[in-house]
Amino acid sequence: MQEKKHTPLRSDAQRNRERILEVALAELTRSADTPLSAIAKKAGVGQGTFYRHFPNRELLVLEVYRHEMQQVADYATQLLETREPDRALREWMDRFAQFAMAKAGLADAIRLATNPPGTIHKPGPTPVIAAAELLLRANEEAGTIRPGVTADVFLLALFGLWQIDPRGDWQPRATRLVDLVMDGLRAGAPGR
Repeated sequence: MQEKKHTPLRSDAQRNRERILEVALAELTRSADTPLSAIAKKAGVGQGTFYRHFPNRELLVLEVYRHEMQQVADYATQLLETREPDRALREWMDRFAQFAMAKAGLADAIRLATNPPGTIHKPGPTPVIAAAELLLRANEEAGTIRPGVTADVFLLALFGLWQIDPRGDWQPRATRLVDLVMDGLRAGAPGR
């Protein structure tokens, strides 16, 4: 039996897919039951193109979530290449706050897609945890944060973001929370 090889998408197909994900994130954040036809129309693709990429709502929602999570994770590496570790960490936390607000808006859609009625789902490790670990270790080595902070404790501190209503003026509250977490990480840093 031959193994099926994954062929990369043509550039136009990749652009369509990216556009669908971008529009789906915005629309599903506003309303978890946005019709798929409305997402396809706003993305500027036909129904056939849309359903070739995402045959059903659950796959679309899961891919929007996975795509956003991967974007946040990849951002950590980009920041560390161009910023000092403490600046990279702070900017990454701002991007994480945006992700948290999008996820909060998508919460109902994600819950339905990941936990169909009658099932229990426990998420496994994610790229976001690896990204947080990367940033924390770079800052620990630079002496800009207290030693020994783990990614799970760090993310637990940031989970307060999910208590903020994404439909309101969430940015000032998120900034205050992220500033507080950053101040806590800096307390006791050997390089301060």
